[in-house]
Amino acid sequence: MRFVIQRVLNGSVSVAGETIGAIQKGYVVLAGVSDEDTEQTAEKMIRKMLHLRIFEDADGKTNLSLQDVQGEILFLSQFTLYADCRKGNRPSFVRAGKPEHANALYEYMIALCKKECPVVEHGRFGADMKVSLTNDGPFTIVLDSADL
Repeated sequence: MRFVIQRVLNGSVSVAGETIGAIQKGYVVLAGVSDEDTEQTAEKMIRKMLHLRIFEDADGKTNLSLQDVQGEILFLSQFTLYADCRKGNRPSFVRAGKPEHANALYEYMIALCKKECPVVEHGRFGADMKVSLTNDGPFTIVLDSADL
């Protein structure tokens, strides 16, 4: 499982010209799932993400977590995080999770986030989404379950 976590001032996602999710200060998270990932993988990744201390305290140090700043989450499915670009110029996505499996874990992760964070917005699995955000910093973290 892979997450790209962006600390943002705001973010939104739209499908077919309609905004389906929008947040203020918090995270825009792009989440990629492989077929090897499980609910336990998801739990570990969500726990790590929620407790990252990447927001500044009064002294300007990155000491505060999402929960400390009452941050919000915009959670998006992103199978292209499993792009394999080693051969040729056209990426292969064979390592991305099959849609049924990936969608089930995506929905599970959204539910986990909602248990810990009062504002959780999300995209639509498999849709052509347009994402807008104002990255704060910029500050972007990549989490890979293989590294945890």
